[in-house]
Amino acid sequence: MADLSQLVKAYDVRGVVPDQWDETLAALFGAAFAQVTEANAIVIGHDMRPSSPGLSRAFAKGAAARGVDVTEIGLCSTDELYFASGALDLPGAMFTASHNPAQYNGIKMCRAGAAPVGQDTGLAEIRALVERWSETGAPEGPEKPVAPGSITQRDVLADYAAHLRNLVNLTASRPLKVVVDAGNGMGGHTVPTVFDGLPIDLVPLFFELDGTFPNHEANPLDPKNIVDLQQKVRETGADLGLAFDGDADRCFVVDERGEPIPPSAVTALVAERELAKHPGGTIIHNCITSWSVPEIVKEAGGTAVRTRVGHSFIKAEMARTGAIFGGEHSAHYYFRDFWNADTGMLAALHVLAALSEQDGPLSQLVSRYNRYAASGEINSIVDDQPGRADAVKAAYENRADAQLDELDGLTVTTPTWWFNLRASNTEPLLRLNVEARDAETVDRVRDEVLAIVRA
Repeated sequence: MADLSQLVKAYDVRGVVPDQWDETLAALFGAAFAQVTEANAIVIGHDMRPSSPGLSRAFAKGAAARGVDVTEIGLCSTDELYFASGALDLPGAMFTASHNPAQYNGIKMCRAGAAPVGQDTGLAEIRALVERWSETGAPEGPEKPVAPGSITQRDVLADYAAHLRNLVNLTASRPLKVVVDAGNGMGGHTVPTVFDGLPIDLVPLFFELDGTFPNHEANPLDPKNIVDLQQKVRETGADLGLAFDGDADRCFVVDERGEPIPPSAVTALVAERELAKHPGGTIIHNCITSWSVPEIVKEAGGTAVRTRVGHSFIKAEMARTGAIFGGEHSAHYYFRDFWNADTGMLAALHVLAALSEQDGPLSQLVSRYNRYAASGEINSIVDDQPGRADAVKAAYENRADAQLDELDGLTVTTPTWWFNLRASNTEPLLRLNVEARDAETVDRVRDEVLAIVRA
């Protein structure tokens, strides 16, 4: 029986190919997905990794064997797969390992309308079926014989691009020079079509689809992976730069100086724009976004709702509250107009539109959204995650000026600073984020907490 404990994560399937999984297991996942979703038809897409086409086709065959009709949209970004799931009203599966190295691959699954499939919404059942079936070598047959489903192909890239451009109209904007670093990932496939016909002077970096990532990892969260983008923005005098991760569902922004724009500032900017369209709406933000996000939401007449980190929590809270937009510190941006799914491309179009609507540079535009100093995420390798977290809690729980909550990890808040300490779901890490009214306080609080964590 396959050991899926390291393969099936909280929100998706992800592991090394072929060491942890292969096309045989992919076919079982396809059959299990068909059974758990009880779908008559599904849609499947994949990224540019060498293993993606084979895994994707095996999954399709596994689902088709259960009588499910499969639409393959081929090479796509993850948000393009979500678009297909929403527009076609079908459950979907995306084959990607996002920003992980080349030897990894994975599956992000959703129900019809891009509704998330996570541990509590079907993934645990899918895992249990695959484990059971891997022991016997094949799925048990359905109670009644079924005719195999069909497998057909469909290109939805133009429809995806048109949907995004309808949500943010840039046709009349002032011309902008934009450097885009696709990191050899799926942004190189989607950006040319989305930007086609817009008043954008596009400067492409690493648009060649190459799942071995020959230039740098497709993980813009790591500062070393945006150095090329920063240099090209300065060198070309561009108005801004955009960096996408491997499956192009996350987008990072740098200003005209090549300086990174914090995702919290992008969240606040987009929230303000969405509230202008939907006055009084609800905005979701996770517990690690800046204080500036709920402040600006309130100033714009909206309601801010704080939730746990992770797309399944954000999407569930958006559905529960009817929220119009949600943002995370990791540069995931969620839109009601996009089936509550995350799309970095739509967030990027909002930034471009906001910039085009005024004459100043991006650094000036976003300065009002950058109100606090922040540490960024700091990872510490620890053997005893709960023990170290408890030690930090003990150090702060009796402070008169501190409020503690455990919505997601431990958050300690005072009038002048806050920090959050969370355990990684997949690695022996504790992740620390600190924000304060000035950089000196950030440094002091960071050092205090790390001294306990790393003791």
